[in-house]
Amino acid sequence: MKRLDMRLIAGVLLIAGGIFYLLTNLGIIRWGGLVWAGAFAIAALGFFAAVVNNRQQWWFIIPGMTLLALAALISLDYFAPALSEQLGGPLFLGGVGLSFLAIYVMDRKLWWAIIPAGALLTLAAVAGLENSESINGGGILFLGLGLTFGLLALAPMDGGKPLRWAFIPAGALLSMGALLLVGFERALGYIWPAALIVGGGLLLWRAWRRGPG
Repeated sequence: MKRLDMRLIAGVLLIAGGIFYLLTNLGIIRWGGLVWAGAFAIAALGFFAAVVNNRQQWWFIIPGMTLLALAALISLDYFAPALSEQLGGPLFLGGVGLSFLAIYVMDRKLWWAIIPAGALLTLAAVAGLENSESINGGGILFLGLGLTFGLLALAPMDGGKPLRWAFIPAGALLSMGALLLVGFERALGYIWPAALIVGGGLLLWRAWRRGPG
């Protein structure tokens, strides 16, 4: 009987949701978007509560933040449609990116979460600047990914070894991003002096370590 009651409740909820969705699409209910936003927000809180009760279920942060970003996106579209067209993509991508960042903050052994966090936050920045004619989106993409690997190399690993290898892709990506943003010919005017200074500094450091004689 208990199992049957649960099926009845689930069936009624599904039918009610379908009718409500249909009436919203027909324009009969004009505030339906806010109801969906509220439903997504409540579902997100449910995922967050599950993580608080059991920190081993860290993956619940991803659907939680995704649903919360959807709720914010629907609300923004309802109250400020013009602003939603500009910020909708960055808002959603940034929300999902923050979920991975929260996973790393919660457990520093999960260092891999920094990579999707940085990639998604970078894509959010690129999406937000897509209408800008003065900023090269490709340059921002490479700079964001380079900063992501730089953070990965410097981030605490909760007792584990630092991931120094991440400096290699970080340097390559940052260099490519700088070239795209400033322009190749202009960037050479900075790269060559920097290379000479770094090379001279390394020679002085090696000479100092060897000492006289």
